[in-house]
Amino acid sequence: MSKLKILYVSSEINPFLKTTEVADYVRKLPQSMQERGMEIRILVPRFGLINERKNRLHEVVRLSGINITVGEEEKPLTIKVASIPQAKLQVYFIDNEDYFQRKSVFTDKKNDDKFFEDNDERAIFFCKGVLETVKKLGWSPDIVHCNDWISSMIPMYLKTTYKNDPMFKDTKSVYTIYNTSFEHKFDPQGLKEKVKMVDIEDSMLTLLEDADFNAFIKIGSQYADVVTNANADLTEKLDALTDGASDSINTIEVGDEFASSYYDIYTELMG
Repeated sequence: MSKLKILYVSSEINPFLKTTEVADYVRKLPQSMQERGMEIRILVPRFGLINERKNRLHEVVRLSGINITVGEEEKPLTIKVASIPQAKLQVYFIDNEDYFQRKSVFTDKKNDDKFFEDNDERAIFFCKGVLETVKKLGWSPDIVHCNDWISSMIPMYLKTTYKNDPMFKDTKSVYTIYNTSFEHKFDPQGLKEKVKMVDIEDSMLTLLEDADFNAFIKIGSQYADVVTNANADLTEKLDALTDGASDSINTIEVGDEFASSYYDIYTELMG
């Protein structure tokens, strides 16, 4: 098999930010694949907790300046980049002043840790921004590996709006689910309107009607080519969310066979 090009999309990655197990998972897997000869790109949000000076982030001017539509609003996209110490890996950061300058991730530390009302918009902006950034990079991924709820719209976008785009026409998606749930419920109609893009029909968005964490998991699982589970404790919950299809979801926790399991998944997916 020729060298695969794998794009990792995540809410966080060590050493830049760690609030959940996602950060460790996404730190180890790309390096393991790179060591196996894969070509890697990584995109995460530039949350305000990430110290730009300490981590040596700098703007990539040629990738910045795109406007991303979320509902009826357009927001400018800024792309920054930094390298992971002790690894030959670059991480690209999706940034926007309205969405990612806050000094917390998903909850307002100044307001009793209240879940940000616009976290749905932030996730949608991130997903759309990732795909537009990859287009501008001129780098066509074989696999987009989406991690956690924040990236859950990408598999659907790849199968609809971007399905005929030369950069993505042969791209497959992997979606990994984590134990990172939240209790907040968004406005269902508002969420569906913000998610919409070209070639997305209302009937495709019925999975979002509950407008909660489970809705994000359902839509990511529905449209991804492969779904994996990073935590064995989630198996029962996933069974309910996927109408009994959880037996087709591989549980792959970080461990001795972690990277090898994903290598097999990737190669089989593209085989």
